[in-house]
Amino acid sequence: MTETNATTSGAGPVFPAGRYGRRRAARRTPRWVPAVLLAAVVVAGLAVAVRLYQQYGTGAYDAQVIRFHDVADDGVTVEFTVEVPSGTAAVCVVRARAADGAEVGREQVRVTPPPGVTRPVVTHRLTTRARPVTGEVPRCWRDH
Repeated sequence: MTETNATTSGAGPVFPAGRYGRRRAARRTPRWVPAVLLAAVVVAGLAVAVRLYQQYGTGAYDAQVIRFHDVADDGVTVEFTVEVPSGTAAVCVVRARAADGAEVGREQVRVTPPPGVTRPVVTHRLTTRARPVTGEVPRCWRDH
């Protein structure tokens, strides 16, 4: 008895002619298409990265709370300093939180430093809905 090999020599399956419709030859994507797509994705990613760096990564408009005081049932005074490049203004979010962590007050404060001052000290009285336990300045950005 002889042994029969059930597999073909790597040519793929053989179908009877005319039985399963017209067979299409495998079509390969040209080699340049993935390269062009990759280049487009890289360029788009760099454009987004540059835009985000210009908006958030320059290190400017960095705020630090010096202190918060005059805590009352309806407000808190927040004293902070913010890095503002010469000749520009900033907008800072000032917020207060209650003992349970809930935000009880929030305002946007415009900071316009006098000429030659790049790190002004700002004092702002924030009105709240409940008694706060802290005053914060989570972020600042350039005023357009």
